[in-house]
Amino acid sequence: MFKLACRRQLASALKGVKDSPIKHSLQRRNLSIHEYRSAQVLDSYGIGVPKGDVAHNAREAEEIAKKIAGDDMVIKAQVLAGGRGKGHFDNGFKGGVRIVYSPREASILADQMIGHKLITKQTGAKGRICNSVYIVERKFARREFYLAVLMDRQSQGPVIVASSQGGMDIETVAKESPDAIITTKVNIHEGVTDQMAQRIAEQLGFSEQCIDQAKSTIQKLYQIFMEKDATQIEINPLSETSDHQVLCMDAKLTFDDNADFRQKDIFSWRDTTQEDADEVKAAQAGLNFIKLDGDIGCLVNGAGLAMATMDIIKLNGGQPANFLDVGGGATPEAIKLAFDLITSDPKVTAIFVNIFGGIVRCDAIAKGLISVVESMNLRTPVIARLQGTNMEQAHKLINESGLKIFSIDDLQTAAEKSVQFSKVVKMARDIDVGVEFTLGI
Repeated sequence: MFKLACRRQLASALKGVKDSPIKHSLQRRNLSIHEYRSAQVLDSYGIGVPKGDVAHNAREAEEIAKKIAGDDMVIKAQVLAGGRGKGHFDNGFKGGVRIVYSPREASILADQMIGHKLITKQTGAKGRICNSVYIVERKFARREFYLAVLMDRQSQGPVIVASSQGGMDIETVAKESPDAIITTKVNIHEGVTDQMAQRIAEQLGFSEQCIDQAKSTIQKLYQIFMEKDATQIEINPLSETSDHQVLCMDAKLTFDDNADFRQKDIFSWRDTTQEDADEVKAAQAGLNFIKLDGDIGCLVNGAGLAMATMDIIKLNGGQPANFLDVGGGATPEAIKLAFDLITSDPKVTAIFVNIFGGIVRCDAIAKGLISVVESMNLRTPVIARLQGTNMEQAHKLINESGLKIFSIDDLQTAAEKSVQFSKVVKMARDIDVGVEFTLGI
């Protein structure tokens, strides 16, 4: 199952919404939970899921497998990434989703997975640690479908996206067989009516004896979406089994981070081992920080200004190394943590500080900036554009500091210098020489 939360919303992707000419790999702050947790949520609403449980070690895996009737079971590495079945572990073991035929085999495979990093097409070379496995009964599907409930930006409301071609990458289906995608807009005031749910079930192709189950499942999935503040519920596949049950074989649920105050149980399931450690550290301090692939570190207050800063860096031929919004209070403590996060990336060759001093005065920001650069003995050039209250005093403080901080008022000029300095530092690192900067503008 692909990682929908890290892309544009599926509805927009399938409708071919045009991208901005300048793209950033920004991620919406949505909580993703493990598959076994998703199954627990579905089961609590009376939605059919295969019988199973989670194991955190080989012994638990064997005990769970003994409780599952029959010899056919599936063991799934609990890692928040798509492509688990085709992935491999850092110990050489292949496949994060495997079929097992005995409790003993479940124990052996769990031992190969737990405590090791799973590398998939979505995790990158670093992979993600597998701390548990989900062992479920193996059910044989007569038909496999795809169904997702999510928000659509164009209609500004919920949509149900469904396809008769389940069990495969839905983006591939949308590209190769667009007619196989069924998109149904939901009136948020009316919800999913009986007629709507039945129509979707019939369009997908459920057999007559399963229509009522499928209709109920669709309505309950929408109920979860609304009551739990979900941003996405993706079932792939939604199956009709050989004994005419409607089961959610695999589920991916994500939730709006802004709802953590009223979804405390769900947000207690957050697994920070599956997230970037620096991003977790930043979130705990109230900073919005997301790593990117460039080499110019950005420290900005305000998400809009942060986006504009990254755009102008790219327009001048550079690549931003991060999105970092320190918010309205750019305090010395926040600046220190921000610099720690930025400089922890060895690729960073220049730092662009773009602060609007409205809530906080520019001279106070300048003092904090000077203190941080001095205490860190920072050798990376810093370009500072401080606009707002007491900006003249800030400019003077920076220029008299004697540090590698270059105060520039004009946004375009500041961006140009950031890109130029970055290129010079990169060249100097490549040939292992030191470099000193003076600013003549």
